[in-house]
Amino acid sequence: MSGPDFSIEDEIEGETGGIVAGIDEAGRGPWAGPVVAAAVVLDRARMADGVNDSKKLSPTRRAKIFDAICASASVGIGVAEVAEIDAMNILRANDLAMRRAMEALVSTLLSETPEPNGPKGKLREIHTVIDGGRAPPEFPWPARAVVGGDGLSLSVAAASIVAKVTRDRIMDGLAKLHPGYFWETNRGYGTSAHREALLRLGVTPHHRISFKPVSDILV
Repeated sequence: MSGPDFSIEDEIEGETGGIVAGIDEAGRGPWAGPVVAAAVVLDRARMADGVNDSKKLSPTRRAKIFDAICASASVGIGVAEVAEIDAMNILRANDLAMRRAMEALVSTLLSETPEPNGPKGKLREIHTVIDGGRAPPEFPWPARAVVGGDGLSLSVAAASIVAKVTRDRIMDGLAKLHPGYFWETNRGYGTSAHREALLRLGVTPHHRISFKPVSDILV
């Protein structure tokens, strides 16, 4: 089975003449840590080799491609913290992270837009391809939601790598602050080791108290 390509981007660019950004997130399901979204516009003339769905890459390969993407593409990263997840629910927090990622990307693109393509501060319309079955409501940018987009669109695949590596590194740092939960390996997901650590060590400020079994422990 072939990997992601630029078919979706080519279709949108042909219809609109705009720029296409891929968007994906990491961390919707864990019991601890933030949710992270990334938005990426790839430069086809400076493409990183090996871009694919982040789940199909080893951690070492993912990290190497992450560095190549950040060196050659326009990237925006958005984070929704645990307090925001608990306050508004994970779906709305995920939408917020995506909006923040796009806002960061637009800021980057504005700073990068040189002559003769146009004066700084002006861009072609930006269209987005989002991994999943829905786009955030009232999203300021035209959006196409694609189920399995990280396996179809190179822009979304690149975003999946950036979001995953960024979040993994956040969890590595939190694991050092809160040893014993094994976040450096489980990334905050609900493994048996994480569950046992919750029962033994209790809930940290980085746990999502709106998620079970975290909420059950607090009862």
